[in-house]
Formats: sequence, structure tokens, C-alpha cells
Amino acid sequence: MIPFSILDLSQISDGSTISDALASSAKMAQRAEANGYSRYWLAEHHGMPGIASAATSLVISHVGAATQKIRVGSGGIMLPNHSPLVIAEQFGTLEALYPGRVDLGLGRAPGTDMATARALRRHQEAGVESFPNDIIELQRLLGTPDDSQRILAVPGMNSHVPIWLLGSSLYSAQLAAQLGLPYAFASHFAPELLFDALHLYRTHFRPSEAYAKPHTMVGVMGVAADTDAEADYLYTSMQQSFANLRRNVRKPFPRPDYDAVAKLTPDEQAMIDHMLRFAMVGSPATIEKRLGSFLDQTQADELIISMPIHSVAARLKSVDLFAGLPFMQKVQ
Repeated sequence: MIPFSILDLSQISDGSTISDALASSAKMAQRAEANGYSRYWLAEHHGMPGIASAATSLVISHVGAATQKIRVGSGGIMLPNHSPLVIAEQFGTLEALYPGRVDLGLGRAPGTDMATARALRRHQEAGVESFPNDIIELQRLLGTPDDSQRILAVPGMNSHVPIWLLGSSLYSAQLAAQLGLPYAFASHFAPELLFDALHLYRTHFRPSEAYAKPHTMVGVMGVAADTDAEADYLYTSMQQSFANLRRNVRKPFPRPDYDAVAKLTPDEQAMIDHMLRFAMVGSPATIEKRLGSFLDQTQADELIISMPIHSVAARLKSVDLFAGLPFMQKVQ
């Protein structure tokens, strides 16, 4: 048994508003907490009409205020978009508001297209190249300052917010190992290097002050329903969404539609099947068999699930059904 967590993009479903999306995130976090999930993370994306979590720290605070004990945090903050000091202040503030409940997951992708990345007003190439140093600086700002430290994060210093490194490549796995940080692999949408990255991370892990041994989290897309047929239908929303990304079509998260999926080109369908090869879609019995095999193969310490479902009611039902699986270690 391992902890289960939720990855949320605060999706803006077709026919709903940004306010609806944010309210749904709070409801989902509350349901996750009631079901014993470990963490509720939100992801930084920009310029996407189907995602409301661009101001990620604000949305984390929103779900933190709606809950009592579940850990809240980022999955992740795209650090090249920000100065380490700004993120230290934001997450130091979150830790002050929700003591002992905040995680800081970091990625190095922009979380958007390059034109929008440039509009974020940070030099992207320099940001990516300085990613390891920015992580070290961020750790310093969130830690206990020494006498020679001229720049202080207030809030931030002495908060010791746990940092995770997120990624979908061997680079991120190696960096997490070198820094002695826990590592979350984005297998929910980029499965290609999953097993190579986990092996590299575990093999080269260097113990740090905070972590004596490697600690891994793996991600899956999850759509659970009472029947396989219902789950397959709900899953057509995610299939359409990935096709829209490939086509550079920007629109809210689609309603489920078998006809729209039937119109995908062979290349689009192949791309979706590859990127979502670890999607857990079906009834609890179907998911239990598939997820059990996945967890055996990865030997992950934690699982994080993204539930791309158009209907809020069906999304909450999926949260309930995943919580009923025998692999889940519930947080009391």
C-alpha cells in the first residue's frame, strides 16, 4: 500500500467559468481529504483556456483554506518562469498559512508556448540553464539563514518547505539524485523514459540532510466509473483535449463525445495512445488489475492521479472509487 495524491489543473470545462473551475478544485480537494488522499497538488500552466491554475500559489492557498489536513502544493511551479526569491516568499507565506502542509514541486519547462513564456518577462534560456543553481538558492532562502546571507525571504526563511523535483527526462532524474531530493515522474503524459529515469535516480541518489534514501512518485491519468463503458465515455474528453493540444486549438476542456474521438486522424490517435499509455480508465475492478501491475513495475513510493473528467460530479465519483482500491494507504 502506498499514498495516493491528486494532481489538479483546475480545469475549465466547456460550459463553465473560471470561477466554477476554482470552486470545483476546492470541492475536489475536500473530497480527496475525506477519502484519505495524501497530497493535493496544482500545476502551473499559462495561456490555456482549459486551465485555471496559472497563478498557482493563489490556487494552492484557495484549496488550503478549503481543507484541514491534506498536504497542498505544486506539481509543479515552473522555476525558470520566476526568481527563486519570489517563489520562496510565496511558499513561505503558504507555509505560514497552512503549517506543515505545504509541498513545493519544481519543474524546468515553461508550462506554455514560447511566446507566452517570453511574455512572463524572464529570460527563458538563462532560466533553464541556471535551473540547478536556482534550486540551491531556493533551498537556501527557505532554510535557516546564516550570518553572511544578505538576501532574506520574509516570509520564507526558516520555513523549510519540502522541495520535490518533477520531470519527464533523464536530466531531471539525475539532478534530483545529485541534490538528494524526492522525484516525481510525469508518466501521466510523458511515459517514454519512466523506467530509465527511475533506475537512474535510484542508482545515483546521494543522501541529503532531508532525505537519506530515494523517494519516488509516479503519475497516471485516472478515470474511474461504475462501469468500463461509462469510464471510456468520460475519457473521450481527455482524448479530445490532447488532440487539441497537438492541433494548437485553444478551447475549454471538452465534453465527452465518441463522435469527436472517431474523427481523430491515425497519427493523432497513435500520439494519444502513446502519451496516455499508463492511463487508468474503467471500473474499479478493471483499474485494480491494471494499476496493480503498474505499481509492481515501478516500485514507486507514491502515486499521483490526474482526473481529467468534464463533469464535476463524475470527477468526485472517480476520487471516491480510486480511494476504494486496495493499494491506497489512507492518511488519517
